[in-house]
Amino acid sequence: MTGEALDSINPYLNAANVDLKSFRDEFYRKTCKGHLQPVLDSIMLMKKLGIWVEITTLIIPGENDSDEELHHIAQFISGVDKHIPWHVSGFHPDYEFADYASTPIDTLERAMQIGQMHGLHYIYPGNIPGGTKTHCMQCGKAVIKRTGFAVIENGAIEGRCNFCNASIDGIFS
Repeated sequence: MTGEALDSINPYLNAANVDLKSFRDEFYRKTCKGHLQPVLDSIMLMKKLGIWVEITTLIIPGENDSDEELHHIAQFISGVDKHIPWHVSGFHPDYEFADYASTPIDTLERAMQIGQMHGLHYIYPGNIPGGTKTHCMQCGKAVIKRTGFAVIENGAIEGRCNFCNASIDGIFS
């Protein structure tokens, strides 16, 4: 989104999940027919405007799964705010990318470790069997459990951990 569009929609937008597909402009030009910098600018402006931001990276084997690339993405997110959730999603072959392999689980685990190295507080694997969990940064207990898009257990009522009462980042209603 342009800065003007974000300024215009800001009074009505509480949260956004932004796809940060790569940290290379070459990837954006070739694959997305766009550019990286406007995506980075949008993320930074959303954060500045007080919009809750989450970032998703679909990790495609051989395209954006190198340690270097994942470090650049995690470093950028950390530089904006360590509390921004990073969803590292597994790729499954389809449509124009039918010739690619699915993302191995160990690649998602490596991305999560890289995110942790850069101090990110909330990193979630996606497009994998099983569910995801939000852990309390203070006591480490799983406070929110999900399967797919459904919350199956919520131990963070009103944004506080039910176990230790620590604040949990996010939008709770």
